[in-house]
Amino acid sequence: MRTEDFDYDLPTGLIAQQPVEPRDSCRLLVVDRASGQIDHRTFTDLPEYLVRGDVLVVNETRVLPARLTGAKDETGGAVEVLLLRERYQDTWECLVKPGRRLKPGARIVFGEGELIGLVVDIIEESGGRLVRLHAREGRVLDAVRCIGEVPLPPYITRPLKDSEQYQTMFARDERSVAAPTAGLHFTPGLVERISAMGVRIVPVELDVGIDTFRPVSEEDPREHHIHTEHYRVSERAATNVNAARERGRRVIAVGTTAVRALESAFDPERDELVAREGRTDLYILPGHRFEVVDAMVTNFHIPRSTLLMLVSAFAGRNLVMRAYRSATEERYRMLSFGDAMLIV
Repeated sequence: MRTEDFDYDLPTGLIAQQPVEPRDSCRLLVVDRASGQIDHRTFTDLPEYLVRGDVLVVNETRVLPARLTGAKDETGGAVEVLLLRERYQDTWECLVKPGRRLKPGARIVFGEGELIGLVVDIIEESGGRLVRLHAREGRVLDAVRCIGEVPLPPYITRPLKDSEQYQTMFARDERSVAAPTAGLHFTPGLVERISAMGVRIVPVELDVGIDTFRPVSEEDPREHHIHTEHYRVSERAATNVNAARERGRRVIAVGTTAVRALESAFDPERDELVAREGRTDLYILPGHRFEVVDAMVTNFHIPRSTLLMLVSAFAGRNLVMRAYRSATEERYRMLSFGDAMLIV
């Protein structure tokens, strides 16, 4: 297995810069793992592939306005900070630019001084830093929400009219640096139709990290280091998923993040999903045995990415690459704001 096995030609013109409206009007490429058949539908057709008793698992994390622009206190030089995760109270793992110039002890002023950052440690020499934040008034997160911006993937070059375009309808707690984009296609009307069928929609959480934007650079993907991400599977979610499995119904994950949360919370000794919260570095490559997920709704992913590898592990590399070739030939809209794929 080589990283180049998960490469494909992605024309820049196919990278969607804005979501379609309404969201469920996007295209849906349907891949049948058993037959190898590929169909071209619309996302509003999704209920046709669901049956009463199925469980649709969605990631309810919300994107934090985690991109902060400030200035170095000593020199006034511009600094950009991307909050990745809170390691402990008001102290965050961050990516900073310019990275190498910010040493421990450097102070960063954000906005008009509403928020101050102090670099306390180096995580990666090129830009990873541990930064302690202090708000002039109130809570740190309140200040972040006031002056921060929602970070967009680097391949989205046009500003959004409304940052809510990069939030799913399921979004609740602000904890992620990227949206669980498979959920972007759902609308209240579509969810109402699905629920009326007797399909249960169950939320889990996985805080999406920066790895979602990073292609694998190693020649052997098994040598790639994947960052850990916080996840939570509630007692309610575990109960609903296990009940569906016992009845022989399907567990359909909406997005690769929901897949990783479910597979991380599976207990092989009990042969069931358990309520669990913690951090996962589960790296799913071809050869992985899926214990919980029976079908998947997903977006189209960047070449050579861990997300494309996960999808290939689920459906088989050859079938997935054939599906991607079909999508590009048919001029599907690709990546975060693009069209969707259903793998059954």
